Amino acid sequence: MKKSIIAFPRIGENRELKFALEKYFRKEISEKELQQVAKVIRLTNWQQQKNVGIEFPISNDFSFYDQTLDLSIALNAIPERYEELNLNKLDTLFALARGFQDEAHDVTARPMKKWFNTNYHYLVPEINSKTTIKANFSKLIDEYREAKESGIETKPTIIGPYTFLTLAEYLEDTTVETVLSEVINAYHQLLVSLNQENVKWLQIEEPALVLDQSKEKIVLFEKIYQELLKHKNKVKVQLQTYFGDIRDSYTSVCKLDFDGIGLDFVEGRETVALIQKYGFPKNKLLFAGIVNGKNIWRNNYQQSLEVLNAIKTEAQIIVNTSCSLQHVPVTTKNETKLDKDILKHFAFANEKLEEISQLADIYFTENEQLLHQNEVLFNEKRIQENLQLKQAIDHLAEKDFVRQPSLEKRRNLQNEALHLPLLPTTTIGSFPQTVEVRRARLNHKKGELSSEAYDTFLEEKIRECIELQEKIGLNVLVHGEFERNDMVEYFGEQLDGYVFTQKAWVQSYGTRCVKPPIVWGDITRPHSMTVRWSTFAQDQTAKPVKGMLTGPVTILNWSFPREDISLRESTLQLALAVQAEVLDLEKAGIKIIQIDEAALREKLPLRKSDWYSEYLDWAIPAFRLVHSKVRPETQIHTHMCYSEFEDIISSIDAMDADVISFEASRSELSIIDALKTHHFQTLVGPGVYDIHSPRVPSTNEIKTQISRILDKLPLEQVWINPDCGLKTRGNKETILSLEHLVEATNLIRSGVNEYGEQTKENAFV
Repeated sequence: MKKSIIAFPRIGENRELKFALEKYFRKEISEKELQQVAKVIRLTNWQQQKNVGIEFPISNDFSFYDQTLDLSIALNAIPERYEELNLNKLDTLFALARGFQDEAHDVTARPMKKWFNTNYHYLVPEINSKTTIKANFSKLIDEYREAKESGIETKPTIIGPYTFLTLAEYLEDTTVETVLSEVINAYHQLLVSLNQENVKWLQIEEPALVLDQSKEKIVLFEKIYQELLKHKNKVKVQLQTYFGDIRDSYTSVCKLDFDGIGLDFVEGRETVALIQKYGFPKNKLLFAGIVNGKNIWRNNYQQSLEVLNAIKTEAQIIVNTSCSLQHVPVTTKNETKLDKDILKHFAFANEKLEEISQLADIYFTENEQLLHQNEVLFNEKRIQENLQLKQAIDHLAEKDFVRQPSLEKRRNLQNEALHLPLLPTTTIGSFPQTVEVRRARLNHKKGELSSEAYDTFLEEKIRECIELQEKIGLNVLVHGEFERNDMVEYFGEQLDGYVFTQKAWVQSYGTRCVKPPIVWGDITRPHSMTVRWSTFAQDQTAKPVKGMLTGPVTILNWSFPREDISLRESTLQLALAVQAEVLDLEKAGIKIIQIDEAALREKLPLRKSDWYSEYLDWAIPAFRLVHSKVRPETQIHTHMCYSEFEDIISSIDAMDADVISFEASRSELSIIDALKTHHFQTLVGPGVYDIHSPRVPSTNEIKTQISRILDKLPLEQVWINPDCGLKTRGNKETILSLEHLVEATNLIRSGVNEYGEQTKENAFV
């Protein structure tokens, strides 16, 4: 074995899975038809891997929604409230992922969190007092058999027990120890089943090892695998890590009876040094993650060879990806509009398979021709540096990152300027992107709808959106973002320095796919990007309409970044571009400007010791740079979602925004305790209902949620809003949910006395 990958994208070359799932949810196709689409995707993926010489293509990397959710079901970690729905196995999975609502039932979806430092979201496993772990790995076995019946021997993969136990949420006084022996036994039964199937290799993914590891955690890991590996029998077991190095547990891992160990040489800063210091076991295969699974640039073979040569051991080296390829698009072959001189620099999942093959060929057989061709590519001068932009960044001073006056003084001035009521209600920005909206945008892009007709269409949609929000009774309005395809791509299309793809889709969660733009060169803003639509919307109403922007950190984190300059430099380039847009919005009369930093945490190092030295020390100032020059009366909002922010609350407060809205509903408002503990100064809008589920929350449910917030935060500090933007929802559910939000807020306002006379006196300006 010389070539391997960790996992492959499962959405299909043209998002076939997404469209099939959406049809299934609308009851337009049967489960059998859905399963057939899935089977075609799996067979295509296996054949692609086999074609480049990967001996054991990966199986069980397919999922209808999320691999962590699949594991919860395989271990029977299904909360009772979902089992009581009496749905079939597949629909139970979807109920966990999306919630379920009918005349007799109303169950919310499980919380989603970011998958380590990626833009992928996983469903958090739940362990409670009624959880009984039992093995049911039929999905893994069935997919292995499916491949074998097609003549392909695969290597099944599965998230490991240590990572599962690390990521799980424990309720009702349960702990890891509550289910530890049952979880180990379940994986033991999996090994028994794999031996019965004559499976040759099993890949167990343990990315949790790249997190900070205490002695207790390492002992837990050792305990799990000392017991589990006793039962591997004829199955060879590969431990696979990714997203960093395993400096805390490296020696422990090497001592355990694994047949292969997969290490990350892309994000694993200390991986080479660990091998050089401690060596690598002669009796194990080293799966060297040298091809970047998270970015789309071609691999520099010479640099990869230098790494491989630096770790030469007596063990056999397997050329591998650094992580799953699900974080990159499927193939470049459909990118027919990109200039060939640009496209040749990109490698998506299929092309990374070829890179694995070529690197192995160069490393093991010294193929000089392949190496030379790669050297020619990297010796080309790709872009012309913008010297003026570089000088602007070099001359930034501390004062450029500080807004004056203080937050407290600004708040008083903003109260006088905006005249907002107690508990102001708003939304996060986008409104439903209906079929009509998407069709108009597509027709305009194709040239079938003139720019004049398209602008007229957008004006009408904005008028309707403003009228709807006024009818519902929201206090601060938005224009709906009907002109935007994506909160990052829309801005990237108007900035110099970006290139765009046609079909380079990447799964974010479930059926949600994004098409990240690519940072090709230095980033500048040639013209205003949002002023026209924001001012048009503001002209339709006397209520304040928020200007809506995406922040520089999120734009970069949700793009494929350059690898020839630092993330810090790219972010500061974006910050200067967004700053110019903020000032233009303010000049045009927009009094509230929201600068979303939904992905602030995404590139936060996984080890706390690296947070400030490698990220927060420039990411937070980059946001402050964006709004440092606005007038004190202009209110700056930001939004963050679907990450764990509790442990960086002080840094978020240091962003010096005036209002911050958070995702909170799926996480049981856990962030509120962190805000209170850290004496958070910024006004906050913890999301009062989950927009990633189609269910409609009742007025009473939202009222209860608001009351829980007000039990911990003062009235004057709280805004009321949904968790996130509404673009993925339908009109009917959106309108009902927002009506309930406003009704609940009004009920709370009417009972203000129960929160104290002083609060009431200060509540209205």
